[in-house]
Amino acid sequence: MNKLELLFSLKGITIIVTGASSGLGLDQAITLAECGARVYALNRTGNIKTRQEREIPDNLIFKKLDVTDRSEVSAVFKEIGDQHGIDVLVNNAGITKRTRAEHVTAEDWEAIHRVNTDAVFYCCQAAYPYLKKSKHVGRIINISSMASYLGFSEVVPYNSSKSAVLGITRGLAVEWNADNILVNSVSPGWFPSEMNLQVMDADRKEKILSRMPLHRFGKPIELSAMICFLASPSATYITGQDFSVDGGALAFGY
Repeated sequence: MNKLELLFSLKGITIIVTGASSGLGLDQAITLAECGARVYALNRTGNIKTRQEREIPDNLIFKKLDVTDRSEVSAVFKEIGDQHGIDVLVNNAGITKRTRAEHVTAEDWEAIHRVNTDAVFYCCQAAYPYLKKSKHVGRIINISSMASYLGFSEVVPYNSSKSAVLGITRGLAVEWNADNILVNSVSPGWFPSEMNLQVMDADRKEKILSRMPLHRFGKPIELSAMICFLASPSATYITGQDFSVDGGALAFGY
């Protein structure tokens, strides 16, 4: 094995990616598998939601999981962990809804936080005993958002839930520092995902593109590459950090 493979190969690693039925989550799962990992793509149906042009690797396995069901999370993670161990957890599952704050219902608020915040913590707990035993140094990679840092109108529950993800990331990075587990997060900017399209009209699209130095949407592979890096042997001295893959949006002044 050459030096590049030693630094970046994911061969022999077992990875779980939640919310991996389509879009960015599916791209992450495929790319991680292409780098050599055994990848479990978990989602509510256990199937691919959208037609894919990319070939699905044999080492990418789809399984059904409702991340908001704590007992189901425990059972599925135990099944995977007992069989193959768990080396990396990517908490990608997330939802949003575009509604003005004064019209947000209790049901909407709870639903968004159940998926975006509660499920992240449940999955971390379920993966913990396996990550602790990983021979490759256990990793948790939480998918956060620019909404963790910036206020966006009409998605206040999403802002709240994603800010909480950063708190979970930093807290676990400190608490589990001696347990062979590194915990980081990635904050995507604007990518052509189904969730972003739900809250984007022409006016918002124009504002978004003018508000970042690169003035374009990200490509899914540009996000997946960061996930692969954080899961790789080259990232064993990084924990408690958030990485913005956002075309420079957070750095943009006026």
